[in-house]
Amino acid sequence: MSRMKTNAIVNFIVFFLLIASVVTFNFLLFLGSMNLEEKEIREAAPITFLNILLLTLLFCVVDAIRRHLTITKPVRRIQTGINQVIKGDFSTRIRYIHGEDSGNEFDTIITGLNKMIDELSGVETLRTDFIANVSHELKTPLAVMQNYGTLLQNPDLTKEQSAEYGRAITEQTKRLSSLVMNILKLNKLENQQIYPNVERYDLGEQLCECMLEFESVWERKNIEIKANLEEEVCVEADRELLSLVWNNLLSNALKFTEANGTVSLSLRQDESLVYVEVKDTGCGMSAETGRNIFKKFYQGDTSHATKGNGLGLALVKRVIDICGGEISVSSQLGEGSTFTVRLRRSTNG
Repeated sequence: MSRMKTNAIVNFIVFFLLIASVVTFNFLLFLGSMNLEEKEIREAAPITFLNILLLTLLFCVVDAIRRHLTITKPVRRIQTGINQVIKGDFSTRIRYIHGEDSGNEFDTIITGLNKMIDELSGVETLRTDFIANVSHELKTPLAVMQNYGTLLQNPDLTKEQSAEYGRAITEQTKRLSSLVMNILKLNKLENQQIYPNVERYDLGEQLCECMLEFESVWERKNIEIKANLEEEVCVEADRELLSLVWNNLLSNALKFTEANGTVSLSLRQDESLVYVEVKDTGCGMSAETGRNIFKKFYQGDTSHATKGNGLGLALVKRVIDICGGEISVSSQLGEGSTFTVRLRRSTNG
């Protein structure tokens, strides 16, 4: 309040001096061409002084109204919105002074602040969901391990039962380890702590190597493998990061394909792009699942939830983004899924 009074006094003095100077100079110019008696000048001086005071007050009032409408009111509106965001209310949106496209400087600032609040809201939602999902994913294997650990303490267990419970604990331990590793990888990728080590190499050879790593899986489930790979298809990318993509896509295809099904792998190229397709005859997915499949922890098929942690495809999407490519999926329930990866073709040699 004292600051406002000080500002008002300063403004009054500034306006008074300005008006007094202008009036004085005008009077000097006017009186220079007139022959007035000293008595007349003395009689006019108090009236002139009062006029100066009145003009000063008028200017101060007009300036105060102008400042309130053009500065104080917008600043208070912006400050109120910022205070709400500071308190954690990310649904707050600051109202415009004149309109979004008015060109007013404060409206330009408000546009930037509202965009920032939108971003903060999205980050907060992701953070909350991430913590909730991580807690849930960690709780499940830990609970299973605890239950089987309790059962193993029973002295009357047979060797077969002990071995079965031990295998269950081992599987949950592997799942927990995979979850933690994927969280760390995804965090590094999202924070750009992993930088691509770009090299030129034959993509067909890498796809064959990745497919052979799952030979025991397709043989156990009697899955037919169809491969249609063009020769001498080269890309310039990070070999290790892309191997993570192929391993995830092939692993999912084999996981969701029932026994005696088919998994197809194709590689082709045109003048500028390389196309990799991984197709399966598995359970497929709904349109809603297809739209969300690359989100962290999303699992459209809950019947397979124990086989993964919902981070694989989020990792895939982030790696493809880093490599400057694109990934899409087409699927129908009961008819399988096709994942298509598009990468820039190597133009060297």
